[in-house]
Amino acid sequence: VQLQACGGGLVQAGGSLRLSCAASGFSLNRYNIGWFRQAPGKERERVSYISSSIGSTYYVDSVKGRFTISRDNAENTVYLQMNSLKPEDTAVYYCAAEIRKTSAQDWEPLDPFLYGYWGQGTQVTVSS
Repeated sequence: VQLQACGGGLVQAGGSLRLSCAASGFSLNRYNIGWFRQAPGKERERVSYISSSIGSTYYVDSVKGRFTISRDNAENTVYLQMNSLKPEDTAVYYCAAEIRKTSAQDWEPLDPFLYGYWGQGTQVTVSS
C-alpha cells in the first residue's frame, strides 16, 4: 500500500505547479491526507492537510495564501495547487495518509508520527 506523488518539475519563481497524490489498492476517501516536503540538508517539513470527512484544510504559514489543497474522491486523488512559487519551496514533496490514531487532546494536523503509506515523492525546483 503506497501513495504516489507526481506533478513536480522545474519552474521559475512566481510560477505554478499542481501536484497529485494517487493511491493504488485502497481508497483515499477514508483518510486525512497530508503533504510534506524535504529540502536537501533539511528536516522534513509539514506543508498542508485535508481531512477525510468535511474536507477541512490546514496550511503552514509559509505556504498559506499560495498553496491550495483539494481532493477528488471520484478520482481517488488529492491535489496540491502551488502558486507564486518561491526558491525556498524547492524540495521533494511527499504525500501520506494519517493511518494512526491519537487522542483528540494530543492530535495536531500533520503530526508525522501519525502518517504512513509514504511514496517516493516528487521533486519541485523553483529557480530565482
